[in-house]
Amino acid sequence: MLSQELGGQGIRQRLRARFRAWVNRRIPPARAVTLNQRRIFIFPSRAGFFFGLSLLLMLATAINYQNNMSYALTFLLFTLFIIATLHTYANLSGLTIRALRAQSAFPGQQAEFDLQVERGKRRAHFALHLMWPESSEDLVNLVTADSVRVQLHTAVGKRGWFSPGRLLLESTYPLGLLRCWTWIDLDLYALVYPQPLACAELPGLASDRPDGAAVAVSGSDDFYGFRDYRRGDSLRQLHWKGLAKGQALQSKQYAAYADRSVWLDWDMFSGLPTEMRLSYLCYWALEFDRRNEEYGLRIPGELIQPGIGEKHRSEILKALALYQVPERHA
Repeated sequence: MLSQELGGQGIRQRLRARFRAWVNRRIPPARAVTLNQRRIFIFPSRAGFFFGLSLLLMLATAINYQNNMSYALTFLLFTLFIIATLHTYANLSGLTIRALRAQSAFPGQQAEFDLQVERGKRRAHFALHLMWPESSEDLVNLVTADSVRVQLHTAVGKRGWFSPGRLLLESTYPLGLLRCWTWIDLDLYALVYPQPLACAELPGLASDRPDGAAVAVSGSDDFYGFRDYRRGDSLRQLHWKGLAKGQALQSKQYAAYADRSVWLDWDMFSGLPTEMRLSYLCYWALEFDRRNEEYGLRIPGELIQPGIGEKHRSEILKALALYQVPERHA
């Protein structure tokens, strides 16, 4: 019994693999796909099957009783079914689905995928359902506008490039008797960053002074604060106004700012697994960005000079996300 079940599962898997290979040949990956008869599939829905069964019963009754009104009603409803088939197919035919952008995310988060649905002719399209296998669903109507932008969200997986799979676009308009659909493989990938992992301190930098920290330097023009008078202080540094108010004698202190950049180095976490190193480096990159401190990155095969800002952060996170990840091919 167990061997029969395993054999049945093996047959289903082979059939699914063959079907996927056939779909890949018929609808290859692309940034934009225009729907035509090669890319559209149509089949009766459950309501359509029930409708067809009812027509067969009506036809059998008309033949048995030789009733002309029964013949007329049966063929009228069959004509309605044919017209519905043409309208359901036309509701998808000529549409162009274009990949726009994919939002980067961290593992377990929802990434946003932006698409654009365009109509080729000035014909209205109704009740278009779009979704990926595990994404949110959107309902689109193209009536007055020639195009509409769609945002779908799906949870991403591990670090690297994430593909949401084939996009399902379907419709049962206008009568629900037929289901018309297509599976589109858009060349659209979301970048998944490493999972940030916090650690108590950054090895090798515990005693370092962070970027932008004030350092007392004599002769600087930037006022820093006051301290108690020390013998030998310059008369120009004395706080005479405070002394005139009866306060203790103090000296003015001036400062310069430390000009040093922090480097996030691969060897800071030596001995740890690759993914854990990347997670720690990712955490500290986000932390320094939050502090608005200048930082750079040194990992095997990648060197990014210190900097600040959103663009710099994205460059750092991308380098961490794609470390030892095979190059993506369409």
